[in-house]
Amino acid sequence: MTDHSTAELRRFTLPDRVAIVAGGSGGVGVRTCGALAAAGAKVAVIGQSEERLASARRAVEEAGSEALVIAGDMTDKAAADDAVQQTLDTFGRVDVLVNGIGGGAGTALYPAEEYPQAEWVRILDLNLTTAVLLSQAAVRAMVAGGRGGSVLNISSVRGQLGIDAGYSAYVAAKGAMDALTRQHATEWAKHGIRVNAISPTFVRTEQSASMLADQDFYDRLVARIPLRRIADTDDLVGALLFFCSDASSFVTGQILTLDGGLTATQ
Repeated sequence: MTDHSTAELRRFTLPDRVAIVAGGSGGVGVRTCGALAAAGAKVAVIGQSEERLASARRAVEEAGSEALVIAGDMTDKAAADDAVQQTLDTFGRVDVLVNGIGGGAGTALYPAEEYPQAEWVRILDLNLTTAVLLSQAAVRAMVAGGRGGSVLNISSVRGQLGIDAGYSAYVAAKGAMDALTRQHATEWAKHGIRVNAISPTFVRTEQSASMLADQDFYDRLVARIPLRRIADTDDLVGALLFFCSDASSFVTGQILTLDGGLTATQ
């Protein structure tokens, strides 16, 4: 590889950067932590499962970087503020935030006209409020640091596409996340802080394994995707590094759909 090509690829790396990965203990989150660490970042991992947090720590350390593990409920403002403060206390700065807390759609499926308020609040808190509270805390740290930064929201194709399967709260939360991505990008650009989102369809993880094990469900799902497969966690890494690094220094307020062509057919 020539010096010129090495210099070009360096745009996608994160030397001396500090990243916070919220939801870093899930299948996508662990892969995210490992990818950011391999690109040079120190990583603060936020989650609730001690066992899965240990997996995320291993992914960071095996990639040759340093990890900080933080357990807590990020629907609570004090906990979100504390997670960012712990990151500052340990690593001295915050450059990247990945908002990957979410999911739960399959645990709260109800007809739209009967959707229970308590479940509505729970799903919106999990998928939207967590991102709001962590973004506020992380961006305050980025502004104080004066170096700019990058916020990447993990959305879903359900932010753009309805589905007749009882997903009202989840669809609403991801649609709001897409809108908030544009709004935060607009407000925080003056600080050199970029805000973008990736919007995947189904990703093969432990959490989705039971649904994907239903052959009829899987066949119907894949039949709607032009590339005729669902995503693996590796399929998210290229977009992740692009948005978190200087490679996307003139990109903000954008939502990149990682769906094998699904939305192109709708």
